[in-house]
Amino acid sequence: QVQLVESGGGWVQPGGSLRLSCAASGSSMDLYAIGWFRQAPGKEREGVACIKKSDGMTYYADSVKGRFTISRDNAKNTVYLQMNALKPEDTAVYYCAADLFRLSLAPENYVYWGQGTQVTVSL
Repeated sequence: QVQLVESGGGWVQPGGSLRLSCAASGSSMDLYAIGWFRQAPGKEREGVACIKKSDGMTYYADSVKGRFTISRDNAKNTVYLQMNALKPEDTAVYYCAADLFRLSLAPENYVYWGQGTQVTVSL
């Protein structure tokens, strides 16, 4: 079993920045990748960014490329999502999740999920 806990969400004005953290505990040695996902009201959950635990390889959704950066600190079992130049359309609940076998942005591939953290971008 793996437990994931997100933190760092909040309210920010357009153009601002936030950094989300995802702390893993439990059988985290078995993890292959960690992904960040988001879900806005009335919309499907979508992949934002993901990172391979072993070598740091990353994928990003086109909508966040150049603005968001995912990184990892394996010593702390923590993955970060640095979000810059935030837009109102980035408003959503952000979740981190763990995949045991592959690196992808498909939510259906991920087995373990955190509880989510709200990010609100508005004036």
